[in-house]
Amino acid sequence: MGYMQLIQTYPQYSIILISIAATLFITLVTKFITDQKRMKELKAKQKEFQKNLKEVKGDMKKSMEIQKEMMQHTMEMMRHSFKPLVITLIPLLILFWWLKEIFSPILKAWIWYYIIASIIASIILRKVLDVA
Repeated sequence: MGYMQLIQTYPQYSIILISIAATLFITLVTKFITDQKRMKELKAKQKEFQKNLKEVKGDMKKSMEIQKEMMQHTMEMMRHSFKPLVITLIPLLILFWWLKEIFSPILKAWIWYYIIASIIASIILRKVLDVA
């Protein structure tokens, strides 16, 4: 039995497996391309900033200072997150084009299966692989 026959026979399971594989690819690229130690430091710092903002709720001057620092850290996090996005963008666009061609005629809600499976797989894989 060829892979096209499997896809046509079990479209829901096929899209879920493809989604998990794509999410694994993205997660691995993110893990090995980004500086995980720095990303974890930045996330911890963000939590600290949020805690500090709650503490100085009435003081606008201190709030603005904390928000300014927080923005700098957020920008650094975005720069780190951009690298894996650039690497995975073209393969994912090709994958989505292929999925649309294959699954649209046989499974109208294929995108929802993909999205839900991807979110669940991402949460699990990020925890298991310790990705920031």
